[in-house]
Amino acid sequence: MERALEGFLPAEDLPPARLHAAMAYSVRAGGKRIRPILVIAAAEACGAPAARVMPTACALELIHTYSLIHDDLPCMDDDDLRRGKPTNHKVFGETLAVLAGDALLAHAFALIGGNAREEGVGPGAVAEVARLVGEAASSLGMAGGQAADWLAEGREVTEEEVTFIHRMKTGALIRASVLSGAVLAGAAPGPRAALSRYGESLGLLFQIVDDILNVEGSAAAMGKATGSDARRRKATFPSVVGLPAAKARAERLLAEARKAAAELGNAGATLGGLAEFVLARTA
Repeated sequence: MERALEGFLPAEDLPPARLHAAMAYSVRAGGKRIRPILVIAAAEACGAPAARVMPTACALELIHTYSLIHDDLPCMDDDDLRRGKPTNHKVFGETLAVLAGDALLAHAFALIGGNAREEGVGPGAVAEVARLVGEAASSLGMAGGQAADWLAEGREVTEEEVTFIHRMKTGALIRASVLSGAVLAGAAPGPRAALSRYGESLGLLFQIVDDILNVEGSAAAMGKATGSDARRRKATFPSVVGLPAAKARAERLLAEARKAAAELGNAGATLGGLAEFVLARTA
């Protein structure tokens, strides 16, 4: 994934060089690369090689990176560190940080469109992926979830409300990652339905684990401050149902994700293992 991402980034000596440096800075900051890996794992589970979906896999990581750059801005979470490094706006200033996020989002859709050049991928599949990813990043997905999350700060919320926020803010793009791999692989309706259920369970599981780690995780391991959710009175599962119930919900979601992956037979083993990784992660 690291090699592929480097290959799809604009050259840093291409004007405007400072903007391209800001884009590359946050992409190169690292991370689990879970979204592009899910694109590839889903495609492979449906019989397609990784090369067929690599542009779209990288596009999903660029969209995720753009969201982190904007999430760290002073007008949002005002964070100083991301993955153990100064956040984008601390290095490049707020204006270039906003533009770097904008450019990464636009570049991601250029990559998705370019996926039509890969062998075995038709224009109809690329159009469907663009629709899936666009919706997942929109007010009906990640952006809407971020807005709902911000609007919920400082007030009492129900478990249903926090579930809605998490499914939008984090779950939508994770589900879109899984389904993008399935669509580009030409998955039949049965496997595609199983992968949709897998993506829904995994997306909510990922955010609940994030909530838990913000309470009891290590700041050194996570590369950013912990305890920020409580200070901002954010809508999280631990704050609404308590840590034991949040952990129990995470275990149930893992079981649901593994069950959906198992419907693919041996081909779903990697996806099942990725779900286990999401629950066990410490950063």
